Order: sequence, then C-alpha cells, then structure tokens
Amino acid sequence: MTTLLKKVWGDQLRLLGFRRLKLDLANFNAYLVHGLLITWLCGVGRYWDNPRADLWQYLGLGSVAYIFILAGLLWLLILPLKPAHWSYRNVLLFISLASLPALLYAIPVERFMSMEHAQWANVWFLAIVATWRVALLFVYLQRVAKLPLGTVFIATLLPLTLIITALTALNLEHVVFNIMAGLDSVHDKSANDAAYAILFLLTWFSILAFPFLLFGYFYAIYHRRVLAVEVDK
Repeated sequence: MTTLLKKVWGDQLRLLGFRRLKLDLANFNAYLVHGLLITWLCGVGRYWDNPRADLWQYLGLGSVAYIFILAGLLWLLILPLKPAHWSYRNVLLFISLASLPALLYAIPVERFMSMEHAQWANVWFLAIVATWRVALLFVYLQRVAKLPLGTVFIATLLPLTLIITALTALNLEHVVFNIMAGLDSVHDKSANDAAYAILFLLTWFSILAFPFLLFGYFYAIYHRRVLAVEVDK
C-alpha cells in the first residue's frame, strides 16, 4: 500500500512537472481515487474561509462535479480528431490529477493582506492555475493523444474560447470570473477595474478567435479522416 501511494504521488508530481510518465493502468482506480481526493481538497480549500459560501461549496462538491463535466466536454469535443488512447476515463483521470495546483486557492490571503491586495492575489492565483492547467492539457494532447502540433493548438484553445464565448452570450462571464478569482462585483468595485479590464481583453480575444479556431477544428477533423482513409488503402 505504501509503495503504491509513493508511486501515485511520484507520478502526480511528474505530471505537474511536465515530465514523461507511463501510468500503471492496472492501478487505475488508485490513481482516480487519488485524483478525486485532490480535487475535493481543492474544492474545500477554495471556500473554507469564505463566510458567504454555501454548504455544497464548503463540502467541495462543486469541484468534484466540475471535473466530470469538463472531462465529458473535452472527450466529446476532441474525439472527432481521432486522438490516441482517448477514452472518457483517461480524460477524467488526467483532469483530476491536474487539479493539484488549485490548492493555491486555499491560501487565506485575506487574513494578512488588504482586501484590494487579496483580490489581486486571487487573480494571480487564477492566472497561474489556469495557465498551468492549459499547458498540461497541451502536453497531454501532444504526448499521449499523439495529435499533430497544429491540432493540439486548436484542441487546447477551442474549448476555452467556446466556454468564454458561451458565458459571454449568457452574460455570465463576470459572474464566473468573480467566483473563480474571489472578487466582489458589488463591494470594492474600483479595486476590480483592472481585473475586469483583463477579463474584457480575454473575452474579446476569445470571441474573435473562436470562428477561426472552429474552422481549424473542422478542417483538422477532415484532414485526420482523409489521412485515415489513405492509411486504410
């Protein structure tokens, strides 16, 4: 048991360090339980010192549910690109193991910083965690899914722009950003202006990039299918 635990943690750290690794899928359940526990701890850590959080947020249930939904979205969206080793359970395992950086959110910066500085710290935490996870997805699609570099670029950015574009269409992007970064749109509004400026730029970049990425996505599907037909011949 101790040996297995060491191996799981070792592989976890190798994954986060962008090192090549080959998981022992005979112990898939052990890896998944580990990933779900990490995700749950990250969910608890995000809200443990937030007096306005709901019970389900204190219990970390939202984070656990989120990775199942995100795994389904990525699995369905990237499936037509014919990636190697592509299954829902593998994607779920990867996303759960990529949850660990979110423990940054558990740092109670509000306890030793002013509210304005704490909000900015949370924005930086969000930027670090998001960038780290996107980079991990990029590497995963390249090394494990064996997708070409251009296709990896599209498969990495398209889900992000799709989510942001959908949130913008529903006018929810500020709400989600507030929740993720720990901002309060009602109080200390002036302290959040710069953060909202960043959000505005990201939103417009996503909206502008989305049609091009979508075109590239369908072209990549067509190209992969043509290659598959030629190989079969």
